[in-house]
Amino acid sequence: MKVLLINGSPNRNGCTYTALREVADTLERDGIETEIVQVGNKDVRGCIGCRRCKTTGKCVFDDMVNEIAPKFQECDGLVIGSPVYYASANGTLISFLDRLFYSTPGDKTMKVGAAVVSARRGGCSATFDELNKYFTISGMPVASSQYWNSVHGNTPDEVRQDKEGLQVMRTLGHNMAFLIKSIALGKEKYGLPEKEERVSTNFIR
Repeated sequence: MKVLLINGSPNRNGCTYTALREVADTLERDGIETEIVQVGNKDVRGCIGCRRCKTTGKCVFDDMVNEIAPKFQECDGLVIGSPVYYASANGTLISFLDRLFYSTPGDKTMKVGAAVVSARRGGCSATFDELNKYFTISGMPVASSQYWNSVHGNTPDEVRQDKEGLQVMRTLGHNMAFLIKSIALGKEKYGLPEKEERVSTNFIR
């Protein structure tokens, strides 16, 4: 069982990484393999809506999105971490996620998702809501914690002083590990939920 953690900060070992590392260490203690991937400092453009991925199975822009796509397909859980910029996630991360979720073939149902956000002071809950929408449109159960998944601080040292925030990260890690293991047992005993044929309704008559 493996969880892929996406660091959407341009700072490799900054505040967002500090939060993600706390989650990853907890997951590993609970027997879940982890990998943290750095995205926020890469040159990633947004989706252009060409829909080539629907015939080729990959994004037309052959960059980090296509590199990470197989990891996303194979993992049992995904944690997305972002700093807060103007009460929103890092733009590079959003471009990456738009293309990753849209271009990746295969069923994402029952992969466990979680969002982690980091801010000096405000904007965490807006960013948290923004990131969770990628999971809820994809049939991915969302792992929760004892509070919204956020840490506060302007430096990694300040984040490490946010004792409540770090506890939230550890609780998230434990809950995510439990959910991943429970879903694996459920799949084995009951299989995945039955799916209807997809219906798309356009609101133009």
